[in-house]
Amino acid sequence: MSGIEIKCGDAISLLKELPDSSINLIVADPPYNLGKDYGNNHDLKGFDDYLEFTRQWTSEAKRVLKDDGSMYVFMGVRFISYLYDILDREQELFFNSWVVWHYTQGLGKTKGFSPRHDDILVFNKTKNFKFNLDDVRVPQKYYRARNNMRGANPGDVWKFSHVHYSNPNRQNHPTQKPEGLIERMILASSDRGDTVLDPFSGSGTTLRVCQQLGRKGVGFELNPEYVEMTKARLSEPFNGFDSVDPRMERVPNDLRKPEIRDEYLANHINWFLKNHENAIDVFTKAVKEKYGVLLEAKGESKSKQDELF
Repeated sequence: MSGIEIKCGDAISLLKELPDSSINLIVADPPYNLGKDYGNNHDLKGFDDYLEFTRQWTSEAKRVLKDDGSMYVFMGVRFISYLYDILDREQELFFNSWVVWHYTQGLGKTKGFSPRHDDILVFNKTKNFKFNLDDVRVPQKYYRARNNMRGANPGDVWKFSHVHYSNPNRQNHPTQKPEGLIERMILASSDRGDTVLDPFSGSGTTLRVCQQLGRKGVGFELNPEYVEMTKARLSEPFNGFDSVDPRMERVPNDLRKPEIRDEYLANHINWFLKNHENAIDVFTKAVKEKYGVLLEAKGESKSKQDELF
């Protein structure tokens, strides 16, 4: 668990113990104030009390963030506009992106439209922020010479499945986030050795991802049972993150020239599926079906003798 630290206590109090400008990236999934039961506390404050709570923790978060740092904050629909206003006008952070996390399964409604997304606000401490585009690119749908073989910007709509209850990595927590979702944030907005803070650690997803990506992780969690659960999770062997953007598994069309196709296929797994071993089979089968090419263990391609292209 080297470089990973989980502390039990109130987020605002623990934030006040951190030095100024000591954190490279903050990934925050605060309670949405919807009445969910988190074991030793219920997520239900008065409206004004919740806004004051948001002001206090975001003020401390801004203080501890480094000048080139970023903050990703999950929020439900009821308070998302207020959160934006607090981060933008009151904390005077710099707006970066409004990310929509789209998922295919969720609460069903018979009157009204069923919700199928969560919102994530991305703000920066200054205009000089860190962003590693090459680390979060997604494969192109069509290969063209003018396109970057390394892939495209993933955009601000992210599709990741929930961590289903049948998933072996599912924790006993009501709002567990997919590891692939957090992976993209950490790869985009921090470097190896950087310090990532999750002030509402919950099931420990951010710390688990930091552990595998070579980041220092600091987590705060109010519920001591979740702290112990996180410690147990961090001690488990790693077999790949529990979720992946389905675009990472796709094979670009029109890779007809063997020399271009072989160069691309030799790199795809390292570029897009490095931490997603459970998705490699899907990709290799798609390659064989589309191009009649067999991929060797290291991601190199081997064309059939009757290759048509």
